[in-house]
Amino acid sequence: MSNSTNIAQRLKRLRMSRGLSLDALVASMGHVVTKQALSKYECATASPSPIVLNKLADTFKVKASYFLREPQVIVKFIGYRKASTLPKKDQGRIESLVTEVLEDRVSLQVMTGWPNGNHLPIHAHRISKIEDTERAAEELRTNWKLGQDQISSMVGMLEDHHIHVIEIDAIDKFDGICAVAVDEATQTQAAGLVTSKGVSGERQRLSLAHELGHLVLKIGHNIDEEKAAFRFGAAFLAPAQVVYREIGTKRDTILSEELLLFKKRFGMSVQALVRRLFDLDIISEGYYRHWMMLINRLKWKRKEPGELEPEQSQWLRQTALRAYAEGLISREEVERLLGESLDVEEPLTLIERRAFMKLPLEERRRILSEQAEKLKSHYSEGADRSDLQSGDFVEY
Repeated sequence: MSNSTNIAQRLKRLRMSRGLSLDALVASMGHVVTKQALSKYECATASPSPIVLNKLADTFKVKASYFLREPQVIVKFIGYRKASTLPKKDQGRIESLVTEVLEDRVSLQVMTGWPNGNHLPIHAHRISKIEDTERAAEELRTNWKLGQDQISSMVGMLEDHHIHVIEIDAIDKFDGICAVAVDEATQTQAAGLVTSKGVSGERQRLSLAHELGHLVLKIGHNIDEEKAAFRFGAAFLAPAQVVYREIGTKRDTILSEELLLFKKRFGMSVQALVRRLFDLDIISEGYYRHWMMLINRLKWKRKEPGELEPEQSQWLRQTALRAYAEGLISREEVERLLGESLDVEEPLTLIERRAFMKLPLEERRRILSEQAEKLKSHYSEGADRSDLQSGDFVEY
């Protein structure tokens, strides 16, 4: 692939992922280039000069070499749960952003030795009718050795099984998306489940379970994919036999207080739980409709009582910091990946560590004690970390 083609692809992707028009990008660059020139760069009919390329890099906070690098992977979108009115511009921005993020994560995987996605059960569970989703959810839980217990953290569980969880800023009409990154040999390198930032924990968990359904199910042509993914997600979070045991096999009446308790038990919204009871034939269709009208009247579709806190992903921060500490990426690259300034000590090089070891013992202890005091001061600003002591550090 030529440099102009690489520049064209990366420039357009970065611009769209930031939600910038060509005019807005021209303004962001201080009008050092025209809209017509940018359009030619994106069409690969012209290439920017080194000065313009550096200005583009500064604007997007990447290295100039980023534009010349050939893509490592091709990102394909499997499931796209969205309202039908999601504007095409927003869809393009989301897809560009997810593509950029997954490519970054594949790079981190490779440099830190994290497993690629070849072992992931993509479209491994064939279903020919909607009820087959129950079996598929049970099989996946068994294969992943999850048992029948509550999944305390969907995010942590997915990352433990080498599936990336990605949160993005998106408009209300966006719910989730599932994507895979493949190399030139069409081997899966990574899979990502994407949700919107700022949603409640119960909505986040079901969205992730729903997108997991899109990832692992091979759905027959006669089945509604969205309904199948939703049924799978609910079955994955609340296995049928556990629901029958906890709630019963037949109920004519169920109290709102019970549902709020089960909400905490399964990490699902009241609305999703009521639907789960109906799908498992625990409540009648008439009683299900009664609850849907009640939920609508109480305005619980927008905000339920007892909303759960959203779960936090740890993989990106942990892996980026590891790569930085090992000298695999620069501080600037970590800050770009995390989207924030890095407030940590510069990692010692091997030469610096050897020099440290040559210092007298008392001098080493003094330095470690100063480090401990800095950390205590740093963490006390946001959390109680008074338990940090200099003795917590291991001497080299």
